[in-house]
Amino acid sequence: MRNNVTEFILLGLTQDPEMQKIVFVIFLVFYIATVLGNLLIIVTIKTSPTLGSPMYFFLTYLSIADSCFSTTTAPKLIVDNLSHKNTISFDECLTQLFAMHFFGCMEILVLVLMAFDRYVAICKPLHYSVIMNHRVCGILILLAWVGSFLHSIAQVILILSVPFCGPNVINHYFCDLQPLLKLGCMDTYVLNLLVVSNSGAICSASFILLMISYTIILHSLRNHSAEGKRKALSTCSSHIIVVIIFFGPCIFIYTRPPTTFPLDKLVSVFYTIITPFLNPLIYTLRNEEVKNAMKKLWSTRVISNVK
Repeated sequence: MRNNVTEFILLGLTQDPEMQKIVFVIFLVFYIATVLGNLLIIVTIKTSPTLGSPMYFFLTYLSIADSCFSTTTAPKLIVDNLSHKNTISFDECLTQLFAMHFFGCMEILVLVLMAFDRYVAICKPLHYSVIMNHRVCGILILLAWVGSFLHSIAQVILILSVPFCGPNVINHYFCDLQPLLKLGCMDTYVLNLLVVSNSGAICSASFILLMISYTIILHSLRNHSAEGKRKALSTCSSHIIVVIIFFGPCIFIYTRPPTTFPLDKLVSVFYTIITPFLNPLIYTLRNEEVKNAMKKLWSTRVISNVK
């Protein structure tokens, strides 16, 4: 069947004009705070000699992924709440779909790498510097980029195989697989199974792997000193909180039968906008090394400005 749709209409979070103004203000604040917070983490890690370990190398890429992931949806949502007709072209829709899944998958894979780093550091401390050297970390990040690209391009190819002949109204605030497949002029049951086997499997398998790895890490802490336990628990608890608040909504969206719920948009807000906003807060408030590095960076800037 021929594709007759050249653009889609996004219904957004609400159709109420007054509520749209509130949504505009709230998510503008969230987005600015997300970008600035993650940028602060990146600058702090890059400028601090005490944050040169692989964990902070991976945290830098997590902050980059967070900022870009939020950017794929938040600016469009913010602008659309001031527009009278919230349209997105077919090509822009595919671009947004690709970018969202690329940086979302990148975030998942970086979280897995951070868990692996903590496992080696705590369970194999004598071999840590050999296993997690700079070359290995660079290769792991490169593999994460490649894996994210392959995952996201698969989503685009899947949507390109679906003919759209109308209607073109998406009951969402961004282009995602389930809302788009719902508009397809064909039986999309098999394609929905592919979504579950791709995005759903990545979310579920990564979450299970992460929970198992952190369980092993926490179990191994029995043999550590009190100070070692405190430091490891502080770091791992931050990671576990991030994993739960990110993977919970993802699993809800991508690992179920082909259907949509009114709750989908709220859940999507949580993992596309709220989680990238919370990550910098979690990693700074629960990590003494990052907090001390930020204080040192701030005091250095203040002193240089005074001079």
